Amino acid sequence: MTQNRGRNGTIEHGFPHLATVRASITALFRRLSADGIRAYDTSFAPADAAFDAGDDLHLGAQRVAAATVRALRLPDARMVVSFREMEQAATVELAAGPEYFVEVNDRFRTHRRDLAAALAHEVTHVLLHRLDLRFPGTVENEILTDTAAAYLGAGWLLLDAYREDALTHQRFGYLTPEEFGYVLAKRAALFGEDPATWFTSPQAYEAYVRGRALAERDHRRAPLTAAGPLARRRYAKARRAGTETGAGTGTGPADGSAYRFEQDRSGAGLRVSFPCPVCAQRLRVPVCGRLRARCGLCAAVLDCTT
Repeated sequence: MTQNRGRNGTIEHGFPHLATVRASITALFRRLSADGIRAYDTSFAPADAAFDAGDDLHLGAQRVAAATVRALRLPDARMVVSFREMEQAATVELAAGPEYFVEVNDRFRTHRRDLAAALAHEVTHVLLHRLDLRFPGTVENEILTDTAAAYLGAGWLLLDAYREDALTHQRFGYLTPEEFGYVLAKRAALFGEDPATWFTSPQAYEAYVRGRALAERDHRRAPLTAAGPLARRRYAKARRAGTETGAGTGTGPADGSAYRFEQDRSGAGLRVSFPCPVCAQRLRVPVCGRLRARCGLCAAVLDCTT
């Protein structure tokens, strides 16, 4: 179900769902594998989302839906799109397939530029349904869907549908604009692409920049060698405390992303655990100076100074 925030609604900002977003990225890598994720190396093309007033309504909707299916690598799924009055932007009926029935808000009869955004969320629901990947809570599952859409190449459309000015307050999905930017920046770093050139909404671009800044900081968090002097000093202080107590000691946000120290059960000495900046899976490495760590989930090779 694509959530629709209308012109009079309050738009949430910041990173309130960051822990769930990171857990969603980890879950995608666990379910699809690193090679499976890399199969989604081509993002939804802006030209495939184009749908103007001169196009036939139903034929155009089916064309955009088919393009979304291809982008999310569901070649044997068929989307049947219909329009009706509803509170949500769109909803999909999940079944065994191969046909799936998507209902979209009547407003898209005339506001066609955002139809692809609504369909991206619903087709991602179909993908996760087929993968049997879900989170237990309704909101958490919707955050997983938005994160998957963005990370697998179609969700930039959801961010581009965000507009906030004197006349319009609109966003789709359950992530904040900045959280969409964060996930898109994670994908951009993995595949070497630049989604900034696709945004037609100035507010969407600004949110992407804010999200990208946080994503880049993930790669500069100790014990990664790229960490800055202040982060290194904090890390050294926490390492000394961990050495003295042998207990789990860490710094950072309260979402579980901090590094933590623990004594190795085999008696081999102190180890530090920290989240992989690519997939957020926690890694555990010896506290022994400069080393290279390979994430067993996403295969990222990380330079660390422990």
